Amino acid sequence: MKILPITAIVLTYNEEANLEACLQSLAGRVETVLVVDSFSTDRTVDISRSVGAVVHQHEFSTQACQFNWALDNLKVGSDWVLRLDADERMTDELWGEIEKNLERAKGDIGGFILNRRLHFMGKWIRHGGCYPIRLLRLFRKGMARSEDRAMDEHLVLLEGRAVTLKKDFIHENRKSLYWWTDKHNDYSTREMKIIVGDEKSGDLRPGVSGGQAAGKRWLKGNLYLRLPLFVRAGLYFSYRYFIRLGFMDGCPGLVYHFLQAMWYRFLVDAKVYERTIAEREKSK
Repeated sequence: MKILPITAIVLTYNEEANLEACLQSLAGRVETVLVVDSFSTDRTVDISRSVGAVVHQHEFSTQACQFNWALDNLKVGSDWVLRLDADERMTDELWGEIEKNLERAKGDIGGFILNRRLHFMGKWIRHGGCYPIRLLRLFRKGMARSEDRAMDEHLVLLEGRAVTLKKDFIHENRKSLYWWTDKHNDYSTREMKIIVGDEKSGDLRPGVSGGQAAGKRWLKGNLYLRLPLFVRAGLYFSYRYFIRLGFMDGCPGLVYHFLQAMWYRFLVDAKVYERTIAEREKSK
């Protein structure tokens, strides 16, 4: 397969457990790999340079700000830009599909929506609404940016239309469960701030730029968040695990669906409740 006119941008911070697989999936496929690192203290920078990636270091605030900084400040000489996380990797099947589509892409095509396949504890999580997750990740230079949001940010097309591809890229974080729960504890605080209005909620809209992500966000804002605190976490887990057949993902699926759909969502509600109590005390 030939090298495609793509610059890949990968954001990193202490990603030595994941990064090599990510970068190897890009090697020989794209013109340039730009790693934007937030001053890692492990082997992340060494691994990046060992496979020929160009490393830039920049202080981190949010994923959205970091990615948009890269678009605004780094030299992107390719016609197309690929956004890939350090715990994600491309597949040969997807590269083949991308090559065919780039060759015949018309000028009105601003980007491509790719299917993300989640692996957790060594298993493909197929059920519970976890597959496929469709995300705009490949776009024509200058035609997309990340929405300004503290978390759960998505790329948004500025012009043109998006084409959805059929093959998958893989999301598999190889760090420990301790790290996963610690990360989601931090996420729960950020999400609480979005719910109570302290942080921006984003600018996705239904349509080609928002797609599946916009639809899910609409359901969350207009259905899930209108349900009672705490009760909604249990209902959401039951929906994913039983109705959407999450139980078919075995023990890894039980761990993932319970932690992500029940524990995490309950923790967000607990922090919203804690914030409500604090505001009530202030008003006395």
